[in-house]
Amino acid sequence: MRTRLERYFRFEEHRTNWRTEVLAGFTTFITMAYIIFVNPAILSQTGMPLTAVTTATCLCAAFGSVVMGAFANYPLALAPGMGLNAYFTYTVVKGMGVPWQTALGAVFVSGVIFLLLTYTGIRQLLLEAIPYQLHAAVSGGIGLFIAFIGLNNAGIIVPSAATTVTLGNLRAPAPLLALFGILLISVLQAYRVKAAMLIGVLGTMAAGVALGEEHWKPETFSLHSLAGTAMKLNVRGALHLNALEIIFVFLFVDLFDNIGTLVAVTDRAGLIAEDHSIPRLSRIFFADASSTVVGALMGTSTVTSYIESGAGVAAGGRTGITAIVTGLLFVLALFAAPLAGPIPDFATSPALVLVGVLMLGGVAKIEWSDPAIAVPAFLTLVAIPLTYSIATGLSFGMIAFASLEVLTGKAQRKHWMLYLLAVLFVLRFVYLAQG
Repeated sequence: MRTRLERYFRFEEHRTNWRTEVLAGFTTFITMAYIIFVNPAILSQTGMPLTAVTTATCLCAAFGSVVMGAFANYPLALAPGMGLNAYFTYTVVKGMGVPWQTALGAVFVSGVIFLLLTYTGIRQLLLEAIPYQLHAAVSGGIGLFIAFIGLNNAGIIVPSAATTVTLGNLRAPAPLLALFGILLISVLQAYRVKAAMLIGVLGTMAAGVALGEEHWKPETFSLHSLAGTAMKLNVRGALHLNALEIIFVFLFVDLFDNIGTLVAVTDRAGLIAEDHSIPRLSRIFFADASSTVVGALMGTSTVTSYIESGAGVAAGGRTGITAIVTGLLFVLALFAAPLAGPIPDFATSPALVLVGVLMLGGVAKIEWSDPAIAVPAFLTLVAIPLTYSIATGLSFGMIAFASLEVLTGKAQRKHWMLYLLAVLFVLRFVYLAQG
């Protein structure tokens, strides 16, 4: 049996062994385990039950990681995506007033569409339509977006009638604890500590408890808690015209997250083919899309591949066993997560800020010397946090990119879908202006 598994996962081809793969799975888990606490803390602000979201987070991360490992044979772990959970909470539910049940319906529909695009091959047209130079801008813009949310939640940045935003009261306990958390995680990352995020979140909460700013309220695990969100999605409401934009954002940002993570992790692992293609790409997309569908049914925002998988790859992980081990550890985490109790904003905010830092790293790949690329990328980068909308930032970037191509005589027939999307985005702004 063991030999058959080694053949299936191609141990000899990837020059790996069980010990290396299992340790790599543990490494990936401890680098992304913070999501067990941060995702419920964000989504619970929509009115979703905290314990239900915690259970859903662990289960869908386990499902996605195991499917990715067993079906696609890649060392990629999955979980609810940072940025998309913030968009779900702060833009869709709190900003637009959409009930969380309908927002879950939009996540479900986006996952189904992703599955259909995977089976029909249309996803390749969409990938070619979105300029790769905008991928890093979208990721960076989302990074700024969630970092801004983190700073605001912590009270480090507060609203101002005169300047829109301003510095908060840094003598207050919550901002001070959040700053402590940012410093703690930064120092741990500088020392290459794998569990920097997790230690930072729990360490900041412990400091808050010690100072009397938070009372530790451990809970017990119960699978029945999942009933608070499971199968509560409203698909019919999500299919309403006004929700199409939400579905679009969930779909395209998930697509970007996957491509960016895939390229980064597979390149580091030496898994990219000689022709620069990624083997078994359809299987990877299937694992991601099916995880999003299952996640929405359980009660969480879009599930996507995690860049933290690179930590497992750095530890030697080369096959799906790494992802499977990570998934199984998420199942075990179900029993430990409730012991931490609800995590306060001052403890989760540092993680949001530092994830934002990581997501900004890709902007170095943007060709800033070329205005035809720099201008659309910049508009995307700044519009996402300043308008509190990923859709608006993406719209600005694609309209600018398409316009500059056409007006400078560089239009290409193969970019026909890009131009079509740009026109649709313009019509979206016209529609919004009339509303």
